[in-house]
Amino acid sequence: MPLPFGFLLMPSIAGYGGNIGPNFRPFNDWSPTVALRQPLAPYACDATKSRGRLYAVAPSPTRSEFQRDRDRIIHSTAFRRLAHKTQVFVPLDGDHFRTRLTHTIEVGQIARAIARALGVDEDLAEAVALAHDLGHTPFGHAGEEALEACMKPYGGFDHNSQALRVVTLLERRYADYDGLDLTWEALEGIVKHNGPLAGPKALKPPSRYICEFDAGYPLELASFAGVEAQAAALADDIAYIGHDMDDGLRANLFTLEDIAGAVSFVAGLLEEIARKHPGLERGRVIHELVRRVITRFVEDAIRTAQARLEQHSPRSAEEVRGAGEAMVALSAAMRATERDIKRFLFANMYRHERVMGVWTRAEEAISRLFPAFFEQPSLMPAEWATLAAARDGAARAVVVADYIAGMTDRYALGEVKRLFG
Repeated sequence: MPLPFGFLLMPSIAGYGGNIGPNFRPFNDWSPTVALRQPLAPYACDATKSRGRLYAVAPSPTRSEFQRDRDRIIHSTAFRRLAHKTQVFVPLDGDHFRTRLTHTIEVGQIARAIARALGVDEDLAEAVALAHDLGHTPFGHAGEEALEACMKPYGGFDHNSQALRVVTLLERRYADYDGLDLTWEALEGIVKHNGPLAGPKALKPPSRYICEFDAGYPLELASFAGVEAQAAALADDIAYIGHDMDDGLRANLFTLEDIAGAVSFVAGLLEEIARKHPGLERGRVIHELVRRVITRFVEDAIRTAQARLEQHSPRSAEEVRGAGEAMVALSAAMRATERDIKRFLFANMYRHERVMGVWTRAEEAISRLFPAFFEQPSLMPAEWATLAAARDGAARAVVVADYIAGMTDRYALGEVKRLFG
């Protein structure tokens, strides 16, 4: 496997080639050349007033800066690899189950729908949605748990932090710099879409890499992200609730009767479908159920966000960031429904013996690859081996983690077979 993306270990900001000085210009110094498709709300992130990029770039005559962010993400190597990374099932379980790529596309669609309804920039919402899983390991959450365990003595591993590494460091596409050189707003969304990472509202402390990057290019870790990134975060939850339900039903991990008995919200939707379509075949019932689940969650999110925005009346994206709570959220009733569905899926899908069997094998694969590469870097491709061999301790561990995190499921399985038979 050729080196999937470049590597630079724990750099200072100068290590990015990003001297924030003569090369840096915020976009409001430039004349807008792209007409927006709809008037933006005053609290939206405005591409013509972006805080800029690490590296100066001439404006595009055909695309806004947030459209360029989206396009750079789509054309990245890490994005293409999502097609062969597991969501819940390994691909061998069937061609119709979700992968990280299909999940990501679905999140992007929902994020755009929410952003459009709220009058904010759809392209930025989509860009954050498309980038949110770039840092995920092979084998889904099982792979991440295994890599977290391996990296625990060396500072840990977090897929959000890894996504930032991918877009600021590990992608090697451009002649002048590493990474994708996304706008400040896109980077903020990738790091903080789930909420602040510092201050009284922090969900969890930031990783070492996020702290070091923030020291040179501040992302205001104690504040919330803009409405667009918040829309992407909630779209992620909505997508995986609906689509994991779909995959679980189609894989016969549980039945319609099982989930209806545990979640009254689902029981009500199934009754609605039965009244409107009596005698409908099971496959179509599942589809009708999932589309209703997603629709009801999206509509609730829009109504709740509109109410919060009206309450706070933010006049700028900065006021959204300082509002003290997320603007995009579910109502109390729908949050309770979300908890009910997640509780059911955890017990009946994520902990199902068939899925756990896959997870156990996935964890074993990562748990064997990491120490092998750490102790004997020459087992990795030459460029990675050179980087790892020149370092020791935590520095070497980060090289190995970057290499493993970039693998697809099938490449990781191939490496296990190559090394261990």
